[in-house]
Amino acid sequence: MRESQWWLISLGAAALMVLLLTVHMGLMHLAGLLRAAGVDLGDVRSFAAVMARGRSAVQLIFYLLFLAAALYHGLYGLRSVLLEVTPPRRQGLLSGLVLLAGLAAFAYGTYVTVRTFTG
Repeated sequence: MRESQWWLISLGAAALMVLLLTVHMGLMHLAGLLRAAGVDLGDVRSFAAVMARGRSAVQLIFYLLFLAAALYHGLYGLRSVLLEVTPPRRQGLLSGLVLLAGLAAFAYGTYVTVRTFTG
């Protein structure tokens, strides 16, 4: 793929993060405002509520999507900055190292999320 296509994917990842963070902030941190608007979610930060959400398939998908979007967007940006100071003959190696770091972080994040989901 062309560099411009990777950049567009990064923009899409940023848009997805904005959407997911809006949902997260609305549900987790603005419960008081929602309650004032007539939407009572209960105590969303209680241990029981956190454990129940942790076993929800929707929550699993939510966090895996956020993990993938955040890692891609962040590592693409880091790679772009590092390419500015990397000699051309080393840019392929740099891209490979960033890819490996991203895959390792995604594997670990997925493992932790799935372990929470499955108990």
